[in-house]
Amino acid sequence: MKVAEKETISSTIRILKREVKKFKTPSVTEIALEFNSPFHVLISCILSLRTKDYVTIKASRRLFGLASTPSDVSGLSVAKIEKSIYPVGFYHTKAKNIKNICANLIKRFNSKVPDDLELLLSLPGVGRKTANLVLTEGFNKLGVCVDTHVHRISNRLGYVKTSSPEQTEMSLRKKLPKRYWKVYNYLLVAWGQNICRPIGPRCSICQISLYCKKSNVINNR
Repeated sequence: MKVAEKETISSTIRILKREVKKFKTPSVTEIALEFNSPFHVLISCILSLRTKDYVTIKASRRLFGLASTPSDVSGLSVAKIEKSIYPVGFYHTKAKNIKNICANLIKRFNSKVPDDLELLLSLPGVGRKTANLVLTEGFNKLGVCVDTHVHRISNRLGYVKTSSPEQTEMSLRKKLPKRYWKVYNYLLVAWGQNICRPIGPRCSICQISLYCKKSNVINNR
């Protein structure tokens, strides 16, 4: 990575660290801070997919109020899990996946969430975004978690030129300094929810606008 680009990403992240303090904490990070458990991070991340943050937080707390360990959750019926997590997106599928994940954790990992990317990916319903987020938020280990916000903003900044979140992850793994891996998702999710929105990004008040190439931004505010 060129020196100018290193300075740009460093300045961007420094500003974001300061500015995101004004916004609500993303749902999975809030659950991680509240429960301090890789298992809770894993399950809340499953619930968060295609779901608003406030819905995710409420659903996570309802489920964990009923059962807070793989064994306890495994003892619930799928219908009971569905009822507790409704109205998260795809709650029927997520309830089945959660029960299967818990069965896998009990059988294969002595009821412990693995802290290895490939092992996490072997769990039913766990994709790269979830696996990386469990590593960073649940274990405080290095990971590059790329969701739609991270993918969108990284491309708008001109930091990467990719067409999918997985491509963005691989590109970031090559060029993003490792000291930023654990905070990158948190910062860009908060920024994407509040400022760099999918439609009508608020460029006029964006504190990192100076460093942004605004790639593929057509209409902004």
